[in-house]
Amino acid sequence: MNNKLLLQRRSLLLAAAAATLALAGCATRSPSLAEAPPIVFVHGNGDTAALWQATAWRFESNGWPRERLHAIDVPYPLSRDDDTKPQPGRTSAAEHMTYLKAEVDKVLKATGASKVVLVGNSRGGNAIRNYIYNGGGTTTVSHAILGGTPNHGVWATPGVREGSEFSGTGPFLTALNAPKNAAGDEVSGPVQWMTIRSDNNDKFAQPDGLWIGQKGTPTNVTAAGPELKGAVNVVIPRIDHRETSYSAAAFEATYRFITGKAPQATTIAAEKQVVLNGKVTGLGVDPTDAKTGNFSNNLPLAGAQLELYATDPTTGARTGNALLRKTVGTDGQWGPLAVPAGSPTEFVITAPGYATTHIYRSGFPRSSDLIHLRAERLADADKGAESVVTLTRPRGYLDPARDKMLLDGAAPAGVPPGAGVASAKVKPSGGVRSIAGEFNGERVVGQTWPAASGHLVFLELTY
Repeated sequence: MNNKLLLQRRSLLLAAAAATLALAGCATRSPSLAEAPPIVFVHGNGDTAALWQATAWRFESNGWPRERLHAIDVPYPLSRDDDTKPQPGRTSAAEHMTYLKAEVDKVLKATGASKVVLVGNSRGGNAIRNYIYNGGGTTTVSHAILGGTPNHGVWATPGVREGSEFSGTGPFLTALNAPKNAAGDEVSGPVQWMTIRSDNNDKFAQPDGLWIGQKGTPTNVTAAGPELKGAVNVVIPRIDHRETSYSAAAFEATYRFITGKAPQATTIAAEKQVVLNGKVTGLGVDPTDAKTGNFSNNLPLAGAQLELYATDPTTGARTGNALLRKTVGTDGQWGPLAVPAGSPTEFVITAPGYATTHIYRSGFPRSSDLIHLRAERLADADKGAESVVTLTRPRGYLDPARDKMLLDGAAPAGVPPGAGVASAKVKPSGGVRSIAGEFNGERVVGQTWPAASGHLVFLELTY
Protein backbone atom coordinates (compact mmCIF):
# COMPACT_ATOMS: atom_id res chain seq x y z
CA MET A 1 0.00 0.00 0.00
CA ASN A 2 1.51 3.38 -0.95
CA ASN A 3 2.08 6.21 1.53
CA LYS A 4 -0.59 8.42 -0.03
CA LEU A 5 -3.29 5.79 0.47
CA LEU A 6 -2.09 5.09 4.01
CA LEU A 7 -2.39 8.78 4.86
CA GLN A 8 -5.86 8.95 3.35
CA ARG A 9 -7.10 5.97 5.34
CA ARG A 10 -5.42 7.21 8.51
CA SER A 11 -7.15 10.58 8.15
CA LEU A 12 -10.49 8.86 7.80
CA LEU A 13 -9.94 6.82 10.97
CA LEU A 14 -8.86 9.89 12.95
CA ALA A 15 -11.81 11.87 11.67
CA ALA A 16 -14.25 9.12 12.58
CA ALA A 17 -12.86 9.07 16.13
CA ALA A 18 -13.12 12.85 16.41
CA ALA A 19 -16.69 12.84 15.14
CA THR A 20 -17.66 10.19 17.67
CA LEU A 21 -16.30 12.29 20.54
CA ALA A 22 -17.70 15.60 19.30
CA LEU A 23 -20.97 16.99 20.53
CA ALA A 24 -23.71 17.66 18.00
CA GLY A 25 -24.44 21.33 17.51
CA CYS A 26 -23.93 24.38 15.37
CA ALA A 27 -20.71 26.29 15.15
CA THR A 28 -20.43 29.30 17.44
CA ARG A 29 -20.08 31.70 14.53
CA SER A 30 -21.04 31.83 10.91
CA PRO A 31 -17.95 31.13 8.81
CA SER A 32 -16.78 33.58 6.19
CA LEU A 33 -17.29 33.08 2.48
CA ALA A 34 -13.66 32.00 2.19
CA GLU A 35 -14.10 29.45 4.96
CA ALA A 36 -17.51 28.21 3.75
CA PRO A 37 -17.69 28.62 -0.03
CA PRO A 38 -20.91 27.89 -1.92
CA ILE A 39 -21.45 24.20 -2.60
CA VAL A 40 -23.46 22.91 -5.54
CA PHE A 41 -24.65 19.32 -5.13
CA VAL A 42 -25.34 17.24 -8.25
CA HIS A 43 -27.50 14.11 -7.94
CA GLY A 44 -27.16 10.87 -9.86
CA ASN A 45 -28.95 9.09 -12.68
CA GLY A 46 -32.72 9.17 -12.24
CA ASP A 47 -32.39 10.86 -8.85
CA THR A 48 -33.41 14.17 -7.33
CA ALA A 49 -31.99 17.06 -5.32
CA ALA A 50 -33.87 15.69 -2.29
CA LEU A 51 -31.20 13.05 -1.78
CA TRP A 52 -28.84 15.76 -0.48
CA GLN A 53 -31.20 16.64 2.39
CA ALA A 54 -29.24 14.98 5.22
CA THR A 55 -25.90 16.07 3.74
CA ALA A 56 -27.06 19.69 3.78
CA TRP A 57 -28.19 19.26 7.39
CA ARG A 58 -24.73 18.00 8.35
CA PHE A 59 -23.05 21.00 6.75
CA GLU A 60 -25.51 23.34 8.49
CA SER A 61 -24.88 21.57 11.81
CA ASN A 62 -21.22 22.52 11.40
CA GLY A 63 -21.97 26.19 10.78
CA TRP A 64 -22.26 26.25 6.99
CA PRO A 65 -24.81 28.91 6.02
CA ARG A 66 -27.91 27.39 4.47
CA GLU A 67 -27.90 29.95 1.66
CA ARG A 68 -24.53 28.59 0.47
CA LEU A 69 -25.81 25.05 -0.03
CA HIS A 70 -27.46 24.47 -3.42
CA ALA A 71 -28.76 21.17 -4.78
CA ILE A 72 -29.74 21.09 -8.44
CA ASP A 73 -32.73 19.18 -9.83
CA VAL A 74 -32.14 18.06 -13.41
CA PRO A 75 -35.63 18.11 -15.05
CA TYR A 76 -35.01 14.82 -16.86
CA PRO A 77 -32.42 13.07 -14.67
CA LEU A 78 -32.01 9.85 -16.66
CA SER A 79 -29.20 9.46 -19.20
CA ARG A 80 -29.82 8.44 -22.78
CA ASP A 81 -29.27 4.82 -23.76
CA ASP A 82 -27.09 6.17 -26.57
CA ASP A 83 -25.75 9.62 -25.80
CA THR A 84 -25.66 10.56 -29.48
CA LYS A 85 -29.35 9.85 -30.12
CA PRO A 86 -32.25 11.98 -28.85
CA GLN A 87 -34.50 10.09 -26.45
CA PRO A 88 -37.74 11.49 -24.98
CA GLY A 89 -37.47 12.27 -21.30
CA ARG A 90 -33.69 11.74 -21.18
CA THR A 91 -30.73 14.13 -21.09
CA SER A 92 -27.50 13.84 -23.02
CA ALA A 93 -24.17 14.36 -21.27
CA ALA A 94 -23.91 17.75 -23.01
CA GLU A 95 -27.38 18.82 -21.85
CA HIS A 96 -26.56 17.70 -18.33
CA MET A 97 -23.36 19.74 -18.35
CA THR A 98 -25.14 22.80 -19.75
CA TYR A 99 -27.73 22.61 -16.97
CA LEU A 100 -25.00 22.41 -14.33
CA LYS A 101 -23.12 25.34 -15.86
CA ALA A 102 -26.26 27.52 -15.72
CA GLU A 103 -26.81 26.61 -12.07
CA VAL A 104 -23.20 27.41 -11.15
CA ASP A 105 -23.55 30.80 -12.83
CA LYS A 106 -26.70 31.49 -10.77
CA VAL A 107 -24.98 30.54 -7.53
CA LEU A 108 -21.93 32.69 -8.24
CA LYS A 109 -24.15 35.66 -9.01
CA ALA A 110 -26.34 35.13 -5.93
CA THR A 111 -23.46 34.69 -3.48
CA GLY A 112 -20.83 37.01 -4.93
CA ALA A 113 -18.30 34.19 -4.72
CA SER A 114 -15.62 33.71 -7.36
CA LYS A 115 -15.69 29.91 -7.16
CA VAL A 116 -17.90 27.07 -6.00
CA VAL A 117 -17.35 23.58 -4.67
CA LEU A 118 -19.00 20.85 -6.73
CA VAL A 119 -20.12 17.61 -5.04
CA GLY A 120 -21.64 14.91 -7.21
CA ASN A 121 -22.98 11.41 -6.82
CA SER A 122 -22.72 8.83 -9.59
CA ARG A 123 -23.79 10.39 -12.91
CA GLY A 124 -23.56 13.79 -11.24
CA GLY A 125 -19.79 13.31 -11.28
CA ASN A 126 -19.89 12.85 -15.06
CA ALA A 127 -21.51 16.27 -15.41
CA ILE A 128 -18.97 17.82 -13.06
CA ARG A 129 -16.00 16.44 -14.97
CA ASN A 130 -17.54 17.45 -18.29
CA TYR A 131 -18.22 20.98 -17.03
CA ILE A 132 -14.74 21.48 -15.63
CA TYR A 133 -12.94 20.32 -18.77
CA ASN A 134 -15.39 21.29 -21.50
CA GLY A 135 -17.62 23.99 -20.04
CA GLY A 136 -15.24 26.51 -18.49
CA GLY A 137 -15.33 25.09 -14.97
CA THR A 138 -11.59 25.36 -14.43
CA THR A 139 -12.11 29.04 -13.59
CA THR A 140 -15.24 28.67 -11.45
CA VAL A 141 -14.61 25.51 -9.39
CA SER A 142 -12.22 25.19 -6.47
CA HIS A 143 -12.93 21.59 -5.40
CA ALA A 144 -14.63 18.64 -7.12
CA ILE A 145 -15.79 15.70 -4.99
CA LEU A 146 -17.13 12.66 -6.82
CA GLY A 147 -18.94 9.93 -4.88
CA GLY A 148 -19.39 6.59 -6.62
CA THR A 149 -18.96 8.13 -10.06
CA PRO A 150 -18.26 5.35 -12.60
CA ASN A 151 -15.23 7.20 -13.92
CA HIS A 152 -14.01 4.14 -15.81
CA GLY A 153 -17.44 2.89 -16.70
CA VAL A 154 -20.10 0.60 -15.30
CA TRP A 155 -18.81 -1.73 -17.99
CA ALA A 156 -15.71 -1.40 -20.19
CA THR A 157 -16.13 -3.84 -23.03
CA PRO A 158 -15.16 -2.77 -26.55
CA GLY A 159 -18.13 -2.85 -28.88
CA VAL A 160 -20.73 -3.14 -26.09
CA ARG A 161 -23.10 -0.17 -25.81
CA GLU A 162 -20.26 2.26 -26.30
CA GLY A 163 -22.70 5.06 -27.08
CA SER A 164 -23.66 5.19 -23.39
CA GLU A 165 -21.92 7.70 -21.16
CA PHE A 166 -21.42 4.80 -18.73
CA SER A 167 -19.24 2.80 -21.13
CA GLY A 168 -15.60 2.82 -20.05
CA THR A 169 -14.50 2.29 -23.63
CA GLY A 170 -16.95 4.77 -25.16
CA PRO A 171 -15.99 8.21 -26.48
CA PHE A 172 -17.38 10.18 -23.53
CA LEU A 173 -15.33 8.59 -20.75
CA THR A 174 -12.34 7.92 -22.99
CA ALA A 175 -12.06 11.66 -23.62
CA LEU A 176 -12.50 12.60 -19.96
CA ASN A 177 -9.91 10.04 -18.88
CA ALA A 178 -7.27 11.13 -21.37
CA PRO A 179 -3.96 11.89 -19.59
CA LYS A 180 -3.72 15.50 -18.45
CA ASN A 181 0.06 15.56 -17.99
CA ALA A 182 3.23 13.55 -18.55
CA ALA A 183 2.54 11.54 -15.40
CA GLY A 184 -0.67 10.23 -16.93
CA ASP A 185 -2.94 11.88 -14.37
CA GLU A 186 -6.66 11.84 -15.22
CA VAL A 187 -7.23 15.14 -13.38
CA SER A 188 -5.48 18.48 -13.40
CA GLY A 189 -5.41 21.77 -11.53
CA PRO A 190 -6.25 24.34 -10.48
CA VAL A 191 -9.29 22.33 -9.35
CA GLN A 192 -8.65 20.06 -6.37
CA TRP A 193 -10.10 16.58 -6.95
CA MET A 194 -11.32 13.85 -4.60
CA THR A 195 -13.16 10.60 -5.24
CA ILE A 196 -15.01 8.52 -2.65
CA ARG A 197 -15.66 4.85 -3.28
CA SER A 198 -16.59 1.63 -1.53
CA ASP A 199 -14.07 -1.14 -1.00
CA ASN A 200 -16.33 -3.70 -2.70
CA ASN A 201 -20.01 -2.84 -2.15
CA ASP A 202 -20.82 -0.39 -4.97
CA LYS A 203 -23.27 -2.10 -7.33
CA PHE A 204 -21.91 -0.13 -10.30
CA ALA A 205 -18.26 -0.96 -9.66
CA GLN A 206 -18.34 -4.74 -9.86
CA PRO A 207 -16.31 -7.21 -11.95
CA ASP A 208 -19.45 -9.23 -12.68
CA GLY A 209 -22.53 -7.85 -14.44
CA LEU A 210 -24.99 -9.14 -11.81
CA TRP A 211 -26.41 -5.76 -10.84
CA ILE A 212 -26.75 -4.54 -14.42
CA GLY A 213 -28.73 -7.58 -15.51
CA GLN A 214 -25.80 -9.56 -16.92
CA LYS A 215 -24.91 -12.10 -14.26
CA GLY A 216 -21.83 -14.08 -15.17
CA THR A 217 -20.59 -11.55 -17.72
CA PRO A 218 -17.32 -9.76 -16.91
CA THR A 219 -17.62 -5.96 -16.87
CA ASN A 220 -13.86 -5.31 -16.99
CA VAL A 221 -14.46 -2.88 -14.12
CA THR A 222 -13.26 -3.30 -10.52
CA ALA A 223 -14.16 -1.72 -7.20
CA ALA A 224 -11.45 0.85 -7.93
CA GLY A 225 -13.27 2.02 -11.07
CA PRO A 226 -14.45 5.30 -9.47
CA GLU A 227 -10.87 6.35 -8.64
CA LEU A 228 -9.04 8.91 -10.78
CA LYS A 229 -5.29 8.97 -11.15
CA GLY A 230 -3.95 12.18 -9.63
CA ALA A 231 -6.95 12.73 -7.33
CA VAL A 232 -7.22 12.10 -3.61
CA ASN A 233 -8.98 8.72 -3.65
CA VAL A 234 -10.80 7.80 -0.45
CA VAL A 235 -11.98 4.25 0.27
CA ILE A 236 -14.70 3.69 2.90
CA PRO A 237 -15.40 0.04 3.75
CA ARG A 238 -18.83 -1.48 3.03
CA ILE A 239 -20.58 1.71 1.94
CA ASP A 240 -22.88 1.33 -1.03
CA HIS A 241 -23.22 3.28 -4.26
CA ARG A 242 -25.34 6.10 -2.81
CA GLU A 243 -23.60 6.15 0.54
CA THR A 244 -20.45 7.26 -1.28
CA SER A 245 -22.12 10.69 -1.19
CA TYR A 246 -25.04 10.69 1.22
CA SER A 247 -23.64 8.92 4.30
CA ALA A 248 -22.14 10.48 7.40
CA ALA A 249 -18.75 8.98 6.49
CA ALA A 250 -18.86 10.55 3.03
CA PHE A 251 -19.80 13.89 4.57
CA GLU A 252 -16.82 13.71 6.92
CA ALA A 253 -14.42 13.04 4.07
CA THR A 254 -15.97 15.80 1.96
CA TYR A 255 -15.90 18.38 4.77
CA ARG A 256 -12.29 17.57 5.60
CA PHE A 257 -11.24 17.84 1.94
CA ILE A 258 -12.88 21.25 1.52
CA THR A 259 -11.80 22.80 4.82
CA GLY A 260 -8.67 20.90 5.78
CA LYS A 261 -10.10 19.95 9.16
CA ALA A 262 -12.56 17.52 10.67
CA PRO A 263 -16.16 18.61 11.24
CA GLN A 264 -17.33 19.26 14.77
CA ALA A 265 -19.74 16.37 14.34
CA THR A 266 -21.27 14.17 11.69
CA THR A 267 -24.54 14.03 13.61
CA ILE A 268 -27.37 16.42 12.78
CA ALA A 269 -28.18 19.19 15.26
CA ALA A 270 -31.89 19.70 15.88
CA GLU A 271 -33.61 23.05 15.38
CA LYS A 272 -36.37 24.35 17.62
CA GLN A 273 -38.43 25.55 14.67
CA VAL A 274 -38.73 23.39 11.57
CA VAL A 275 -40.02 24.78 8.27
CA LEU A 276 -40.35 22.44 5.31
CA ASN A 277 -40.78 22.99 1.60
CA GLY A 278 -40.21 21.14 -1.64
CA LYS A 279 -42.02 20.26 -4.81
CA VAL A 280 -44.40 17.60 -6.03
CA THR A 281 -43.23 15.73 -9.12
CA GLY A 282 -44.50 12.93 -11.30
CA LEU A 283 -43.52 10.44 -13.99
CA GLY A 284 -42.90 10.33 -17.73
CA VAL A 285 -42.09 12.90 -20.38
CA ASP A 286 -45.21 14.83 -19.36
CA PRO A 287 -46.16 14.14 -15.74
CA THR A 288 -49.81 14.99 -16.46
CA ASP A 289 -50.08 12.37 -19.22
CA ALA A 290 -49.73 8.71 -18.25
CA LYS A 291 -49.19 7.75 -21.89
CA THR A 292 -45.79 9.48 -21.92
CA GLY A 293 -44.06 6.97 -19.63
CA ASN A 294 -43.59 5.77 -16.09
CA PHE A 295 -39.99 6.81 -15.46
CA SER A 296 -38.72 9.40 -12.99
CA ASN A 297 -38.63 13.09 -13.76
CA ASN A 298 -38.11 16.21 -11.67
CA LEU A 299 -40.85 18.24 -13.32
CA PRO A 300 -43.57 19.97 -11.26
CA LEU A 301 -46.86 18.08 -11.15
CA ALA A 302 -49.06 21.15 -11.43
CA GLY A 303 -52.57 20.72 -10.07
CA ALA A 304 -51.69 17.90 -7.69
CA GLN A 305 -53.41 18.01 -4.30
CA LEU A 306 -51.24 17.65 -1.21
CA GLU A 307 -52.26 17.04 2.38
CA LEU A 308 -49.86 16.81 5.31
CA TYR A 309 -50.57 15.30 8.73
CA ALA A 310 -48.64 14.82 11.94
CA THR A 311 -48.75 11.15 12.93
CA ASP A 312 -48.43 9.04 16.02
CA PRO A 313 -44.90 7.56 16.16
CA THR A 314 -46.23 4.25 17.48
CA THR A 315 -49.24 3.65 15.23
CA GLY A 316 -48.76 5.90 12.20
CA ALA A 317 -52.31 7.21 12.71
CA ARG A 318 -53.04 10.89 12.15
CA THR A 319 -53.00 12.88 15.37
CA GLY A 320 -55.24 15.74 14.26
CA ASN A 321 -56.51 17.73 11.33
CA ALA A 322 -54.38 18.33 8.27
CA LEU A 323 -51.49 20.74 8.81
CA LEU A 324 -51.74 21.61 5.12
CA ARG A 325 -54.14 21.20 2.21
CA LYS A 326 -52.91 22.69 -1.01
CA THR A 327 -53.23 22.49 -4.76
CA VAL A 328 -49.71 22.96 -6.10
CA GLY A 329 -49.11 25.47 -8.87
CA THR A 330 -46.94 25.42 -11.95
CA ASP A 331 -43.75 25.51 -9.90
CA GLY A 332 -44.79 22.39 -7.98
CA GLN A 333 -43.93 24.01 -4.63
CA TRP A 334 -46.06 22.82 -1.71
CA GLY A 335 -44.69 24.95 1.19
CA PRO A 336 -43.21 26.54 3.15
CA LEU A 337 -44.89 25.10 6.22
CA ALA A 338 -43.90 25.07 9.88
CA VAL A 339 -44.25 21.57 11.34
CA PRO A 340 -43.78 20.23 14.87
CA ALA A 341 -40.05 19.59 15.34
CA GLY A 342 -39.28 15.89 15.37
CA SER A 343 -42.86 14.83 14.64
CA PRO A 344 -43.35 12.01 12.12
CA THR A 345 -45.51 12.99 9.17
CA GLU A 346 -47.76 11.65 6.45
CA PHE A 347 -47.81 13.32 3.03
CA VAL A 348 -50.75 12.46 0.77
CA ILE A 349 -50.64 13.25 -2.96
CA THR A 350 -53.65 12.94 -5.24
CA ALA A 351 -53.49 13.72 -8.96
CA PRO A 352 -55.26 12.46 -12.10
CA GLY A 353 -53.53 9.41 -13.51
CA TYR A 354 -51.79 8.52 -10.23
CA ALA A 355 -52.54 6.44 -7.17
CA THR A 356 -53.33 8.29 -3.98
CA THR A 357 -49.75 8.25 -2.72
CA HIS A 358 -49.15 8.16 1.06
CA ILE A 359 -45.56 8.95 2.06
CA TYR A 360 -44.69 8.44 5.73
CA ARG A 361 -41.51 9.99 7.14
CA SER A 362 -39.82 9.93 10.52
CA GLY A 363 -39.45 13.23 12.35
CA PHE A 364 -37.60 16.11 10.71
CA PRO A 365 -34.83 17.51 12.96
CA ARG A 366 -34.17 20.58 10.81
CA SER A 367 -35.75 22.81 8.19
CA SER A 368 -35.35 21.94 4.53
CA ASP A 369 -36.64 23.02 1.13
CA LEU A 370 -35.61 19.68 -0.36
CA ILE A 371 -38.66 17.68 0.74
CA HIS A 372 -39.57 16.61 -2.77
CA LEU A 373 -42.52 14.26 -3.14
CA ARG A 374 -43.22 12.05 -6.16
CA ALA A 375 -46.68 10.76 -7.00
CA GLU A 376 -46.66 7.11 -8.06
CA ARG A 377 -48.83 4.81 -10.15
CA LEU A 378 -50.21 1.43 -9.13
CA ALA A 379 -48.54 -1.40 -11.06
CA ASP A 380 -50.81 -3.88 -12.82
CA ALA A 381 -49.33 -6.71 -10.75
CA ASP A 382 -50.38 -4.96 -7.53
CA LYS A 383 -53.98 -4.09 -8.39
CA GLY A 384 -55.38 -7.23 -6.78
CA ALA A 385 -53.58 -6.72 -3.47
CA GLU A 386 -55.37 -5.66 -0.32
CA SER A 387 -52.63 -3.11 0.36
CA VAL A 388 -49.23 -2.30 -1.13
CA VAL A 389 -46.52 -0.93 1.16
CA THR A 390 -42.96 -0.13 0.08
CA LEU A 391 -40.02 0.53 2.38
CA THR A 392 -37.71 2.83 0.42
CA ARG A 393 -34.24 4.19 1.15
CA PRO A 394 -33.45 6.98 -1.32
CA ARG A 395 -30.01 7.78 0.15
CA GLY A 396 -28.69 4.25 0.21
CA TYR A 397 -29.40 0.60 -0.44
CA LEU A 398 -30.69 -2.34 1.59
CA ASP A 399 -28.16 -5.05 2.33
CA PRO A 400 -29.26 -7.95 4.59
CA ALA A 401 -25.62 -8.99 4.90
CA ARG A 402 -24.78 -5.62 6.43
CA ASP A 403 -27.93 -3.92 7.72
CA LYS A 404 -30.49 -4.61 10.41
CA MET A 405 -33.96 -4.11 8.94
CA LEU A 406 -37.56 -5.16 9.36
CA LEU A 407 -40.72 -4.58 7.35
CA ASP A 408 -44.01 -5.43 8.99
CA GLY A 409 -42.13 -7.30 11.70
CA ALA A 410 -40.09 -9.54 9.41
CA ALA A 411 -36.94 -9.41 7.32
CA PRO A 412 -37.95 -7.96 3.94
CA ALA A 413 -38.46 -10.70 1.38
CA GLY A 414 -36.78 -10.51 -1.99
CA VAL A 415 -33.86 -8.36 -0.86
CA PRO A 416 -30.66 -10.11 -1.96
CA PRO A 417 -27.35 -9.89 -0.11
CA GLY A 418 -25.13 -7.08 -1.36
CA ALA A 419 -26.21 -3.47 -1.67
CA GLY A 420 -28.18 -3.79 -4.88
CA VAL A 421 -31.74 -2.70 -4.17
CA ALA A 422 -33.06 0.41 -2.43
CA SER A 423 -36.63 -0.70 -1.67
CA ALA A 424 -38.67 -3.64 -0.48
CA LYS A 425 -42.39 -4.24 -1.01
CA VAL A 426 -45.02 -6.14 0.96
CA LYS A 427 -48.73 -6.70 0.32
CA PRO A 428 -50.19 -6.93 3.81
CA SER A 429 -53.68 -8.10 4.69
CA GLY A 430 -55.83 -7.42 7.72
CA GLY A 431 -57.53 -4.20 6.70
CA VAL A 432 -56.28 -0.74 7.60
CA ARG A 433 -53.70 -1.13 10.35
CA SER A 434 -50.31 0.04 11.49
CA ILE A 435 -47.22 -1.09 9.62
CA ALA A 436 -43.60 -0.30 10.46
CA GLY A 437 -40.33 -0.27 8.60
CA GLU A 438 -37.01 -0.26 10.44
CA PHE A 439 -33.48 0.23 9.17
CA ASN A 440 -30.38 0.47 11.36
CA GLY A 441 -32.22 2.33 14.12
CA GLU A 442 -34.54 4.51 12.05
CA ARG A 443 -38.21 3.56 12.36
CA VAL A 444 -41.02 4.75 10.10
CA VAL A 445 -44.61 3.81 10.93
CA GLY A 446 -47.56 4.17 8.59
CA GLN A 447 -51.00 2.78 7.83
CA THR A 448 -52.03 0.15 5.27
CA TRP A 449 -54.36 2.00 2.91
CA PRO A 450 -56.44 -0.13 0.47
CA ALA A 451 -55.00 -0.71 -2.99
CA ALA A 452 -58.48 -1.51 -4.33
CA SER A 453 -59.36 2.15 -3.74
CA GLY A 454 -56.26 3.29 -5.57
CA HIS A 455 -53.89 3.87 -2.63
CA LEU A 456 -50.13 3.24 -2.39
CA VAL A 457 -48.09 3.48 0.81
CA PHE A 458 -44.39 4.36 1.12
CA LEU A 459 -42.35 4.22 4.31
CA GLU A 460 -39.49 6.53 3.32
CA LEU A 461 -36.26 6.37 5.27
CA THR A 462 -34.34 9.61 5.77
CA TYR A 463 -30.90 8.18 6.53
